[in-house]
Amino acid sequence: MRPPLMIFAAGLGTRMRPLTNDRPKPLVEVAGQSLLDRALDLGHEAGVTRIVVNSHYLSGQIATHLAGTDIAISDESDCLLDTGGGLRKALPLLGRGPVATLNPDVVWSGSNPLTALIAAWDDSMDALMVLVPLKNATARVGGGDFAMDPQGRIRRKGDFVYAGAQIIRPERLAELPEKVFSLNRLWDLLIADGRAYGLIHDGGWCDVGRPEAIQQAEAMLANG
Repeated sequence: MRPPLMIFAAGLGTRMRPLTNDRPKPLVEVAGQSLLDRALDLGHEAGVTRIVVNSHYLSGQIATHLAGTDIAISDESDCLLDTGGGLRKALPLLGRGPVATLNPDVVWSGSNPLTALIAAWDDSMDALMVLVPLKNATARVGGGDFAMDPQGRIRRKGDFVYAGAQIIRPERLAELPEKVFSLNRLWDLLIADGRAYGLIHDGGWCDVGRPEAIQQAEAMLANG
């Protein structure tokens, strides 16, 4: 299975100012390559053939950057929908069935997280999220997100950080009445059913959410 991929590129990037005063955060560069292109490379390397990128803040720059490619854009210029609302709006472009999602504002070393997700996914799952132990989460601000039982099922509160990559079934988005909402709302439904799982990343990971994290990400990449 090669699910379609949604890359979340619509955020305001407020934590990344002043670098985002004149460009969207996904176009900020780490080691000479934009965060968006790094995310696209992960998708292409994993064999994904359908990729959708959403846009809101300085959306024209995203459109220009992707011009001439086969990447579809889910335009949120009129209203920033957050991750849950954004995924739901993009579903006509993504098609039926499970979808992969990727946050571009992280940098990875080690295995391609999308390739690992595709290899580990099975039909008993409604969500499979890549997790990083909190102690290995470079530039992370705050605590962990999840704990994981011996069967790989996740629950809230623990020492694993959601790493920004997952495969998820989107059907239950239809149950959520809000227009603007986080994917956390869907995760809670799937966790309650015992059908949300975690997959631990085998390499390095850096949250590029603030300007000072760029140097940390570049150092991680240089060290392999």
